[in-house]
Amino acid sequence: MEERIRVENLTKKFGDVTVLDGITLSLKKGKIYGFIGRNGSGKTVLFKHIIGYLKPTGGRVVVDGKEIGKDQDFADHVGMIIENPGFLGRYTGYQNLKYLADIRHIIGKEQIRESMRKAGLDPDSKKRVGKYSLGMRQRLGIAQAIMEDPDILILDEPMNSLDYQGVEDVRNILLDMKNAGKTILISSHHKEDIDLLCDCVYEMERGRCKEYR
Repeated sequence: MEERIRVENLTKKFGDVTVLDGITLSLKKGKIYGFIGRNGSGKTVLFKHIIGYLKPTGGRVVVDGKEIGKDQDFADHVGMIIENPGFLGRYTGYQNLKYLADIRHIIGKEQIRESMRKAGLDPDSKKRVGKYSLGMRQRLGIAQAIMEDPDILILDEPMNSLDYQGVEDVRNILLDMKNAGKTILISSHHKEDIDLLCDCVYEMERGRCKEYR
């Protein structure tokens, strides 16, 4: 199966603290990869390096044959939730996504509406995001991550604040995207999500990454 992401001996230090310690991974198309570990184990920092938000102290990240930070600053065709999604509270969910979509001009109104429906939101709702519950904000974050039909999806704790139906909706989205050949990385503290969704699971501890199953 074709490789999409390669991480080679990736190291990151903040001052004297080593957060990532020589991580090497090969992540392929059409797979869901789970990352588990305690808070502070390096999962979010690893994700930010793959996207291009952080530059490594040593090693490199290659996405679709291009080295991040050298051949291009950021990985292309990536949807993500990294930490809490931030939206403009005085606008509706649809207006928020339309504003973001207009920056890149890749998709139109129907793709935005469809992503909201998949995430369990009504694109015609007049409710402002400032009035959303935490679960609705998380659903909107999922809709944003998938709306441009990315090749890579990176989700840091995607099930946070979701009710049972929301979890089921997100699981179905991820499995559909996997079947479409996407590469998906998720971190989760929920063992059931990892067990049901992931083809391969990595455990992170003290900046090291080892295959868990």
